[in-house]
Amino acid sequence: MKGSNVVLECLKKEGVETIFGYPGGAVIPLYDALYDYKEDFNHIRTCHEQGLVHAADGYARSTGKTGVCFVTSGPGATNAVTGIATAYMDSSPLVVITGQVPTSLLGKDSFQEVDITGVTLSITKHNYLVRKVEDIAKTIKEAFRVANTGRKGPVLIDIPKNLFLDEVDFDIDDYIPYSKENSFIEESKNLNKMNKGNFHKAVDLINKSRRPVIYAGGGVKSSGGGELLDIFSKKIDTPVLNTLMGLGGIDRSNELSLGMVGMHGSKESNLALSNSDLIIAIGARFSDRVVGKVSEFAKKANVIHIDIDPSEVNKNINTDVFLIGDIKDILDNLINTVSFKDNKDWKLEIQTYKEESKLKKDEFHPENILKVVNDKVSYNGIVVTDVGQHQMWAAKYWNFSQGNTFITSAGLGTMGFGLGAAIGSKIGNKNKNVVLVTGDGSFRMNCNELGTVSKYNIPIIILLFNNNALGMVRQWQKLFSNCRYSETDIDNNLDYVMLGKAYGIDGYKVENLDELKVALNKADLNKPVIFECNINKDYDVYPIVPPNDALENLICN
Repeated sequence: MKGSNVVLECLKKEGVETIFGYPGGAVIPLYDALYDYKEDFNHIRTCHEQGLVHAADGYARSTGKTGVCFVTSGPGATNAVTGIATAYMDSSPLVVITGQVPTSLLGKDSFQEVDITGVTLSITKHNYLVRKVEDIAKTIKEAFRVANTGRKGPVLIDIPKNLFLDEVDFDIDDYIPYSKENSFIEESKNLNKMNKGNFHKAVDLINKSRRPVIYAGGGVKSSGGGELLDIFSKKIDTPVLNTLMGLGGIDRSNELSLGMVGMHGSKESNLALSNSDLIIAIGARFSDRVVGKVSEFAKKANVIHIDIDPSEVNKNINTDVFLIGDIKDILDNLINTVSFKDNKDWKLEIQTYKEESKLKKDEFHPENILKVVNDKVSYNGIVVTDVGQHQMWAAKYWNFSQGNTFITSAGLGTMGFGLGAAIGSKIGNKNKNVVLVTGDGSFRMNCNELGTVSKYNIPIIILLFNNNALGMVRQWQKLFSNCRYSETDIDNNLDYVMLGKAYGIDGYKVENLDELKVALNKADLNKPVIFECNINKDYDVYPIVPPNDALENLICN
């Protein structure tokens, strides 16, 4: 069997159904083999390699499966770097297969040669340069294991062109997918061994606390621990604060859900954390956007840190007790051990922190716009965002249902992430509405992927906030640079509705809530559609905690 066929047979065994890719010289043999596997794989060819990695990332985050990519050598591989880094920062499982120049030309500055394993060393969980066709199968199996065990993340496999053409004796029946091997299943279970003494300390802290909060991050969703988080929070009657990545870990309509915490978190979330006596951190990494000034962070609180990655413990904030392992296993044990609590007085105090909205009901503000769209689409829909003010507005005002319902670039903050990620999310979730919330600055970065949306007729709803500005940077210039607006205004020289029509995509330009409601009712949401909402460039995201300041010193509108 040729090496190219070995790759595809292994991917079939791993349960891969969708591949995001872009052909080029070094992967021509792989695509030649793919020609005979049209019934086995749904291949999506995007307009640019960055878009295809974002699409694979969105697919992985929204489905819980592994995103798989094919790109060629040189610029194909380097175009994928931003997408790989985005997935790495947010712990998203990808297997990226890059073509490489033939082994005889390695290290000779050959046409389209780049040392992509060297380039991606710091932004992958692991990467491989395969040097023998006999190593392809075992490398693919190991890549899927590494991508999905422990803290998830992207893995890159670099395969020289000649290995796709070389032949090897290979029996696919001998290939056992990583998920079927007991040794890897046991690896996950054994992570809890170091927790014996700490577990009882954690239970004691929880039972004794009077003002506890649960600080839940993306690890809750990637572990599939949302339902257990719901049960745990109810048993100990404790409010849940989410990181940006953690939104969707608990139903936003749950009375214990306080929404996002941190730099742009709600007033009640930030003050609840600041005044707590116990922080139960679950699958969260205490990033600078949540912590603010380290020396002022929750000074009265003990900290319990639950995570699968031991390197996160005591990295940013010192903990009193840590529990390392699978979040579902740990939560299940805690639920069966902790006492029922009644935190009525604490919850009543938190209610006094809440800040009421000062908006008029008919004001064409993102808060009202998002409510109108949220009411229109199904409750179990998925919202994807780019990066900027619109991202924070979506995080604050969208009524998230529990599950993988919020897809965003949090750790790297990648503008241009949204459209590719929305494509992948919809391909992986055909029966759910997928809404892309984006801004004019972010959308311009990868709007070429409208070609992909059009080619495959992917029915995503694009909600574009157009304030003719790089809104978040402009807001910081207003607050912290004496209104010196340097290169943040965007000339109003692009008609996004016309841009969509160039790709055969319907669009509506709306100036008020009534026009938006009419457009939503008129549009065929079973097809891709753009809603361009022209908003005031002076709308800002509040609250905001100034950089390196205490969470309680938030600036409110």
